[in-house]
Amino acid sequence: MTAYAPLTAVLGPTNTGKTHLAVERMMARSSGMIGLPLRLLAREIYDRVVKAKGVHAAALITGEEKIAPASARYFVCTVESMPLDMRVAFVAIDEVQLASDPDRGHVFTDRILHMRGTEETMLLGAATVEGLIRRLVPDADILQRERFSTLRYAGPAKITKLPRRSAIVAFSAESVYAIAELLRRQRGGAAVVLGALSPRTRNAQVALYQSGEVDYLVATDAIGMGLNMDVDHVAFAEITKFDGHRRRMLTPAELGQITGRAGRFRDDGTFGETSDVRPLEGEVVAALENHEFARLEKLSWRNSDLDLRSLDRLFASLRRPSPDPALERVRGAEDEKVLDILAADPDVRRYASTPRGVEMVWDACRIPDFRKITIDAHARLVRQILDHLMSPNARIPSDFMARQLDRLDRVEGDVDILSQRLAHVRTWAYVSHRTDWTEDAHLWRDRAREVEDRLSDALHERLTQRFVDRRTSALIRGLREDKELLAGVTPDGRVTVEGHDVGHLEGLKFVPDISGGALEARALRQAADRALRPEMNRRLGRLTKAEDDTLTITAEGRILDGETAVALMVAGDSLLKPGVKLIGGELGSAEARERAVRRIEAFVQGEIAAKLAPLLALPAAAAGGKVTGMARGIAHRLEEAGGCVARADVLTEVRALSPVERRQLRSLGVRIGEHVVFMPALTKPAAAGLASLLRATARGDGQAPFRPGPGLVSVPAEEGRAAGDYAAAGFHRCGPLAVRVDMLERLADLIREGRAAKDGHGFAMTADMTSILGCSVADLRGVLNALGYRRIQTGPDPEKAEGERWAMRVRKHRAPEPEPVKVDPDSPFAALAALARPAPEPAAARRRPRRARKARK
Repeated sequence: MTAYAPLTAVLGPTNTGKTHLAVERMMARSSGMIGLPLRLLAREIYDRVVKAKGVHAAALITGEEKIAPASARYFVCTVESMPLDMRVAFVAIDEVQLASDPDRGHVFTDRILHMRGTEETMLLGAATVEGLIRRLVPDADILQRERFSTLRYAGPAKITKLPRRSAIVAFSAESVYAIAELLRRQRGGAAVVLGALSPRTRNAQVALYQSGEVDYLVATDAIGMGLNMDVDHVAFAEITKFDGHRRRMLTPAELGQITGRAGRFRDDGTFGETSDVRPLEGEVVAALENHEFARLEKLSWRNSDLDLRSLDRLFASLRRPSPDPALERVRGAEDEKVLDILAADPDVRRYASTPRGVEMVWDACRIPDFRKITIDAHARLVRQILDHLMSPNARIPSDFMARQLDRLDRVEGDVDILSQRLAHVRTWAYVSHRTDWTEDAHLWRDRAREVEDRLSDALHERLTQRFVDRRTSALIRGLREDKELLAGVTPDGRVTVEGHDVGHLEGLKFVPDISGGALEARALRQAADRALRPEMNRRLGRLTKAEDDTLTITAEGRILDGETAVALMVAGDSLLKPGVKLIGGELGSAEARERAVRRIEAFVQGEIAAKLAPLLALPAAAAGGKVTGMARGIAHRLEEAGGCVARADVLTEVRALSPVERRQLRSLGVRIGEHVVFMPALTKPAAAGLASLLRATARGDGQAPFRPGPGLVSVPAEEGRAAGDYAAAGFHRCGPLAVRVDMLERLADLIREGRAAKDGHGFAMTADMTSILGCSVADLRGVLNALGYRRIQTGPDPEKAEGERWAMRVRKHRAPEPEPVKVDPDSPFAALAALARPAPEPAAARRRPRRARKARK
C-alpha cells in the first residue's frame, strides 16, 4: 500500500463531533471524499456540503443514487460505493468499527487498509477498534475525543409514560409500527425511521419529529449511525435482533451506539427500557454510562485482489486466507452465495468462459438484495439481469426497464405495499447507475428517481396518516407553547382550531370529534376552553335576548332555541317553580351563563302562567279571600296535585262544603265529579302536558312524564306509575286503565241514567260505555270493579256488553274513617273542625233489619 500522510484515527463515543470534524476538514481541502455507513446519513452530509459549497461542488454516490456534476470536488458516498480509482486530497471513513460486521465488515476493512487521501486521511469510529488500528495501520495517529454531554440510566418505563423527545428503538418493522400505533392513540403520534426508508421519506419523517409536530420517534438501530436528531431519551423496546443469521442479544457496544443518540452537543441524555423488556444488567448500564466496551479482536476481511480469469480462480481468490490473524475471512457473504447458486448453471458457466464474462457474472452477483427475500429468489433476479447483459446487445433493453418501473409506479396501497415497491425500485435504481448496463443510463436513472420520489412521498403520507394524529398533535403543541389558538365556527356549527376540525357546537354544547383516547379528549377540551369562549359568550348573549316565540318546551322538559336544545328543566322550589339548567355553556363566562338562565326561567314561568292560569288562580284566590273554609283546603290540594284529585281523597272536605263554598269553587273552574275533583280547563292537551311535565320534573327521579297519545281518553295503566302522575295529566287510574277524568264523569252520568231506569237497583252495561272510554268490554269490567261495582247478571255473549247488569258493591263513597286528629280546644281552628265533622247518624238508621240484610244478599 502507498503511504500518504498524515493519517489520523479519531476515536470516541457518540456525540463527540467526529463526523462534524471530518466534514469540516474535508471542506477545508481542495477536494475530498467521505465514506459513510448509511445511505440516509450520506444524504444528510451531502445536503450539508451543498449548503456550504454549492450544488455544483458536491457529489452524492450511493448504490441507488448518483449525483455527480462534472465540477464536483467533494464526494459523499456510502462506503461500498466509494470510487476506488479517484485521487482526492482528503479521505475519511466513518464508523470504522463496522469493519467487524460479518456481512459488510470486509468492505470497511478494505477501505481502512487501502483508501488514502493525498493530503490527509481520517478514520472515524468507536474506541473499541483502537487496538486493531494500531496493529493494522501502525502509521495512524490516534486522537481520542470525549463525549460533549453525559449519559445516564433512567430505568424502565411504560411506552405511554416516556418523556417527550424520546426515541423508542425496536428491531423489526412490525414492532416499530405497533409502537407507533400505540403512541398515536395515547400521545398524538410518532415519526418512524427505518433503514429501508428512502432518504426522502426518512427526511420527511424526521422533519415531523424535529419540528415538534410529534414528540416521539420510533426507529430501528438505523438511528445509531450518526443521524442527528434532538433526542433527550432513548428507550429500548427490544434488546434482541435478527442479524440475518440468527436472533441474538445486542452487545453492549451496539447498545452504546444507539443510546449515544440521547443528548445532543452539551445537552445531557438518558436511556432505559420499556416496561415489557428485561431491565439492563448493572454491568451493561455502567458500560453505557461510561462508554467503556470490550475491544474488538478481529475485523472481517476478504481478498480484494480477485482473479477473474475463470470462475474457479475467482472462487479460489475469494476464499484466500487472510494475511493477518486479526483479519477474519468473511464467510457466507450474500454475493458469494448468489455466485455459488449461479455457478451450478451450465449457461452461467458458458457466460464465464472469458475473463470479461467472469467479471460480468461477479458484478451481477454483487447487486444488493434490497427486497430482503430468499437467496434463491434474489439469485433468479440476478440471473434474469445477467441474461440481458450477456446477450448480443450486452445491455438491459429499454422496454424491459420500462416494464419494471411502470409496474412499480403506483402510489395506491398501504405502508407495507409501498415499502415493498420502494425496495424493488432500489434494485432498478442500482442497475441504472451502472452506465454500461442499460441502453440509456441517464434516462433510466432519472426515471427510477422519479418513481422513488413519488413512492417516497406516498409512503411518508401513509406513515403520517397511520401513526400521527395531526389534529391532536397541533392542539397539544399549541397548548404547550401557550400560544393564541386560531379558532373559528362555521355557520353550521363546525369548530376548527388551527385549521383542524375538532368538533361542532349544538347550541351551547361543544361536542368534540373524538376518535382516539384520553389524550385527544383532553386536548380537545383544553383547546375548546381557550378558543371557544368568545363564541360561547356571544351565543349566551343572543339567548339572553331571545324572543318568546323562538323558545319552546319539549315533552321531555328541554328548552329549545329554534330547533336546538339549550336548557333543561330541573326540580326547583315547588311544582310551579321549576329550575333551569343550561345544556352546555360551560365555556362561557359565569355572568353570561347566569343572565341566560334568568331569561329561560322567565320564559318557563310565562309558559306556566299562560297554560296553567286556572291552576295559578287557586292560590291567588285563597290569598285574596275568594275561597274560604273547606273550599280553601280543596283549592290547596288541587294546587299541589296539578289540578286534579280523587274525590275519595278529599271526601271529608267535599261533604263539609257549604253551598257558598261550592259556588266559590265553581267560579274558579273546579268541578266536583262523581269520582274526581278537577278543573276541566286543565284537561286540554297543552295544559295537561305541561302539568304532567312539571310533576315529573319536581319528582326528579328520572321517570318520564305521563303523556298519553293525542286524542286518547284511556290508556293501559303503567306499573310503578304514581296516581299523582295520572292526576296531573287529567287522568284517573281505574283498575287496568287510566281514564281521562272528563270521560270518567261521563261514564258516571251513564251509570246514573241506567240506575234511574231500574229504580236504583243496578244498571245495564252498554256499548255506549265502552265507546266513551274507547276500551274493550273486558277493560270496562275492570274499570267498573275498580269504581266499586259488582256484576249481578251476565249476558249471553261474554265479549259483548248487552245483557250484563252491575250494581254497587258497597255504599257509594264509603271510605275508611280517618284517624282522629287531636285539635287544641283553644285553637281558632277548633270551631271550624267541629263544623266540618258530619253529624252522627241515629243508631236506628245505622241498624238494618235482619230481614232486609238477607234480601240484599
